[in-house]
Amino acid sequence: MLKISLDVDDMSKNNNPFDASNQTLRYEKASKIILESIMRNKPITEGGANCPILVEGIKDERALRALGFNGIIEKLNRGYNRPKLIAYLYQKYGKINKIDGKSPLIVLMDWDKTGQSIQKFFKIRLNAMDVTIDEEMYTKLSKIIKPEVMTVESLTSFGTALPNYNDEII
Repeated sequence: MLKISLDVDDMSKNNNPFDASNQTLRYEKASKIILESIMRNKPITEGGANCPILVEGIKDERALRALGFNGIIEKLNRGYNRPKLIAYLYQKYGKINKIDGKSPLIVLMDWDKTGQSIQKFFKIRLNAMDVTIDEEMYTKLSKIIKPEVMTVESLTSFGTALPNYNDEII
């Protein structure tokens, strides 16, 4: 059984991030991170925590569905202003995920300037309401896949790798 460490800090220390062997390792690690979030997003009936993911729009949702996310996906661009969306998310999902006791919401915006601003906005506003958000996928992927992948819809390049992962995640 192959064990791949999820220590993404080692990735930033490599001198040549575009080296083919390093790219393979980075993509394997990114796929593992995505798989963890897929598992958390799955409905309870499929062994998941039914944890919703907040993304920017419909293209992001389509990309996540193509990767295998089959749980709740909330979209920022749904016609609500941001304060109303914050209130909606708080009312619907509360302060904690009742299944796994972790954050009630995964927030995954693009890694461009606008996406980073939106990510920070939701973190600050929800934290002010004592709601922590799950940013693990966003943070770890930002260290591993930038600059090749800057948008959520670009994550579909990992789709072919995901079903092959039966290895232990450490």
